Amino acid sequence: MKQEILDIFHRRHACHSFVPDRTIPREDLDFILEAGRLSPSSFGLEQWKFIVVSDPAHRAALQEACFGQPQVGNASHVVVILAKVADLAPDTDYVQGLLAREYPGEALAPALVNYRQFHAMTDVPAWSVTQCHIAAANMMTAAAAIGIDSCAIGGFLPDRIRELLDLDPERYAVALILPLGYCADPVPAKQRLPLSDLVEYR
Repeated sequence: MKQEILDIFHRRHACHSFVPDRTIPREDLDFILEAGRLSPSSFGLEQWKFIVVSDPAHRAALQEACFGQPQVGNASHVVVILAKVADLAPDTDYVQGLLAREYPGEALAPALVNYRQFHAMTDVPAWSVTQCHIAAANMMTAAAAIGIDSCAIGGFLPDRIRELLDLDPERYAVALILPLGYCADPVPAKQRLPLSDLVEYR
């Protein structure tokens, strides 16, 4: 089991060229999105929203907003991961409802006090984006587990993405663009620094 999991991580890579006429089955796409939905989040607030773009013209427009990166245009589907912002204010129905779920009964009142203090001192859009990256990582790993490739794209024009998707800038920040599909090239060997360079035990 351990080796099987590591094999998935070795298989996952940044695909820069997808087979343009090969479409991900809806069942597999839903599996990947479900991996994102089930991801952990700070305070249990599920800071993400997923917009799935499959129409070729819309993908082409997204590609332009991603500095022309071709994998956006030739992917089977592109998931635009949005980070909630306005909904995360302490008094919204969204936060109140999810905190009541995460901290039932007498635990809710101190949790709300803690969250208000946290929210007041935090760069909320940046924090929300980092939470979305957790979901994105799980989605990419889930995709690799079923033979589907991906490429996390952080280089894009946020205002243009919001314009294309008709998004309220007060409500959402654009966290990540995630093209999904079947890579046109062989899976390359994984290149990573050795664990000994990265880990320090104290």
